Amino acid sequence: MTRGAAVLFAALLAVTGCAGAEDPVTPDDTFTNPVHSADSPDPQAFLVGETWYLVHTNAGGANVPVLTSPDLVTWTPAGDALPTLPAYADPGRTWAPEVIALAEDRYVMYPTVADRASGRQCIARAVASEPAGPYVDSAAGPLVCQADLGGSIDASPFRDTDGSLYLLWKNDGNAIGQDTWLWAQRLTADGLGLTGEPVRLLKQTEPWEGRVVEGPFLWRQDGRLYLFYAANAYDTADYAEGYAVCDGPLGPCRKGPGNPVLASKGAASGPGHASMIVHKGRTWLLYHAWPKGAEGAVSPGRQLWLDEVTWADGRPTVHGPTDTAQPRP
Repeated sequence: MTRGAAVLFAALLAVTGCAGAEDPVTPDDTFTNPVHSADSPDPQAFLVGETWYLVHTNAGGANVPVLTSPDLVTWTPAGDALPTLPAYADPGRTWAPEVIALAEDRYVMYPTVADRASGRQCIARAVASEPAGPYVDSAAGPLVCQADLGGSIDASPFRDTDGSLYLLWKNDGNAIGQDTWLWAQRLTADGLGLTGEPVRLLKQTEPWEGRVVEGPFLWRQDGRLYLFYAANAYDTADYAEGYAVCDGPLGPCRKGPGNPVLASKGAASGPGHASMIVHKGRTWLLYHAWPKGAEGAVSPGRQLWLDEVTWADGRPTVHGPTDTAQPRP
């Protein structure tokens, strides 16, 4: 064993706490970010059976590219989940899709699409019987479209512990020089409609957030409801991830201390627009980041990163960005 290999081996033993000879750590037990080196911005992952599915913003000629993985580390392209756009949408700006499973044969996706009538980006809803699609939106128009507020993007569905469904999104105010707000509204049981009134949760107020907040999602942990969100200019090293704590899915929400919880570090620049999952009892954050020095570049674009999240005293800690070998999920 070379000196460098010995140092790495000792470090991995220290991280895992497994220094005994009965359970040694080997290179096969580790992974190194990024876990997918191709352009995969705004990722969201969900588990069906023993397979992880991940959808992300348009790339590589696909409206909604799909990746699959058995372990969150090895990802394989699996086609286009939305091969045909809704009749009211134009191609080219199909962003930040997220999926929720409402039954074994019913999946609803909420992509951002370019709405032809308003000239803004708006939120669609599309249904499939299989997790990888094809998803179909046969509606006459978008589900959410705040055209006077710059449009509506970055939708995220949430199922609360009582089974009630909600949709979060961002009004695209920065597109027209207005404030950006994160919004929430109750979804109907079929996931295809909205009920009640939309509620504003929070907007950009802190220096690290710059002029925009976006990419929201809700997460329940240890009796608390957390709102995670990205902020600042997406194509710069200032882009980062923060959180708030909410009384309920419709708020009110209070920004947490210690923000941002994920920021540029090492080889990762502008990390954010994340999704969170649990695998084998551990919490993980999937997010995109630019290679350092390649912010805004078409190639390789925003790559897929994976890091663990732990919780203490009501606060999340994201152990990343990590660009050295670490134990697999």
